[in-house]
Amino acid sequence: MKKNYRIVVLILVTFFVISFLTNILGALNPSVSVSFGLSETMAGFLPFTFFIAYGVMSIPSGFMVERFGEKRLMLFAFLLALLGSILFVLFPTFKVFLITLFTIGTGMAILQVVINPLLRVTGGEEHYAFTSVLAQLIFGAASFVSPQVYSYLVTGLNKPGQEANWLIDVLSKIVPSEMNWISMYWIFAVASLIMIFILLTISFPKVELTVAEKTGSRKTYLELFKNKIVLLYFFGIFAYVGAEQGISYWMSKFLQTYHGLDYETIGANAVGNFWGLMTLGGILGLILLKVIDSKLVLKLFSVLAILSLAVALFGNAEYSLFGFEISGFFLSVMYPIILSLGLNSVTKHHGSFAGILMTGIMGGAVVQLLIGFISDFASLKIGMLLVFVMLGYVLSIGIWAKPIIKNKTFQL
Repeated sequence: MKKNYRIVVLILVTFFVISFLTNILGALNPSVSVSFGLSETMAGFLPFTFFIAYGVMSIPSGFMVERFGEKRLMLFAFLLALLGSILFVLFPTFKVFLITLFTIGTGMAILQVVINPLLRVTGGEEHYAFTSVLAQLIFGAASFVSPQVYSYLVTGLNKPGQEANWLIDVLSKIVPSEMNWISMYWIFAVASLIMIFILLTISFPKVELTVAEKTGSRKTYLELFKNKIVLLYFFGIFAYVGAEQGISYWMSKFLQTYHGLDYETIGANAVGNFWGLMTLGGILGLILLKVIDSKLVLKLFSVLAILSLAVALFGNAEYSLFGFEISGFFLSVMYPIILSLGLNSVTKHHGSFAGILMTGIMGGAVVQLLIGFISDFASLKIGMLLVFVMLGYVLSIGIWAKPIIKNKTFQL
């Protein structure tokens, strides 16, 4: 298919919104735990409920794309996010919150399945490692903004009447005073509504996927599941998302528990800085992937991520804060490189393979639940050691990966 940069821009905007809705959970974790009186295991159910939607919906979403098309499915996904957000702000209970997280997670899973093969086709497969990291850069930028918005809202709502603006005034009337963090879900509802409007008003040309890009039959999936390479990359995505969320979701709680740092300001800012540095890492990654093989970049960044996590878990308050934040920089290129290495390691069934890889995002569910469970019986520090295992597996990919198509580089 001829490159279509208008669709590429739409995909990048979609990545921004996905990230804005997804990666706020780390900043919200301590506030939600206080509001609902959650143990660490129950706190682990929050990301579990969200990310397990990827395990449930990723492969079915591939079939839905074939039947209903990209535009309709994207509209449906954002409608789910809108309805999920409205449901919770109207009925702010823990059970409803879990339903909301699953509903929004389902929408985000559908979007990931739609836009990743679409990006590979519309941007060109030889540039996929580059465009994937660009998407990750946008993803990280939104994840930086989201906790900052949360910190701004709760700070304003905690001080009613003090230099309040129209937004704070409106939210103060519709958000429970003891649960100011719910204000974020009003913002999510508005963001989802805006995306629905954009999709309805723009012209969405028919996207012709190649036979390899299309979702295959059940027989195709069975064939892929028997392929060792497919399973290895599935666990690669599983391990990466488990590590990424293991750090971003628990860091605010860790800083509060071990160093007494305020979770609504310092903790939230740390989460935002984690994603902000991921954005900066993405910029460096864009440059490196044009001059260095992606496998080498993956190995280098994996080692540095492991070292930064060690500093975060075992250093004093200052070093811990720095270690958590800088780890985002080194995680920045992992997801797009694993994805591109995987898709460029098979010659056919890329659409079905993408669905399997997106299912691996459920690592963000399973790992967080395990960290919470271990934390209740030992400590949060012990529980977070599991992240080292995930990063170790990501490092191994840089060693054994043998892609058919390598990322295109310039000769210096």
